[in-house]
Amino acid sequence: MSVPSLSLEGRVAIVTGAGGKRGIGRATALTFAEAGADVAVCDINVSGETFDLEGTADAIRKLGRKALAMKTDVSREDDVDRLVDRVVREFGRIDVLANNVGISIHVPFMETTREQYDKAMDVNLRSQFICCQKVGKVMIAQKKGSIINWISLSAYKTGRAYVYGMAKIGATALTAWVARELAEYNIRVNGIAPGLVRTDLGPHGIHLVPRPANRPAGMEEMGKMIPLGRLAEPQEIADVALFLASDASRMITGQVIIVDGGIMVN
Repeated sequence: MSVPSLSLEGRVAIVTGAGGKRGIGRATALTFAEAGADVAVCDINVSGETFDLEGTADAIRKLGRKALAMKTDVSREDDVDRLVDRVVREFGRIDVLANNVGISIHVPFMETTREQYDKAMDVNLRSQFICCQKVGKVMIAQKKGSIINWISLSAYKTGRAYVYGMAKIGATALTAWVARELAEYNIRVNGIAPGLVRTDLGPHGIHLVPRPANRPAGMEEMGKMIPLGRLAEPQEIADVALFLASDASRMITGQVIIVDGGIMVN
């Protein structure tokens, strides 16, 4: 019996939201490259204290793979068109799309502004809709592909999900919808729902929610409340993305894999 391979040799991937120095996007892009893929990375934030998009591309090249870095607002169709056109022009195909980009917005309902609502929906849901459509057209022509949408535990823990969770619930429905429509073209569409991960997502979001009295003050203390006893590392989410991108998951579509260290069993 042969063991299914996690190799992405000869494939081309796009990873959105890959500019963060300590983010899941960067870890995913590098993991895909280590598995043999050429990788295009994009982000609306390309440099700064916690961002270095070109640094992600340089790290991919050091692994011996081709890389492309583009500043992209994936909530805008024209930006995504330019990204997809350039990737196809330079690499010839797109085999994997990792829709990682996101922004954390947790504000009480009566205090949520229309601007905050629109921002949460644009970044966390609209961007996935656009990228799935634009890249989906390329994959349909190829008759093969794997799309991975980032969801969140906030899609399941609705009591304190706020507008961020609303968008992630939408992303869950989008994943199932696209998976059903694209299955006939041998295109698989799945999601990953991370729990608490050691990244910079939180500091770049909007958080105006009073902290419950029984909630620990720091992320490390919160990690101790997880059944496995710690926060997830970005690499641990990237490893699941590699599984979904590879032929090892060739019979899986329309699913969301929860990677939370056991939070949901509580």
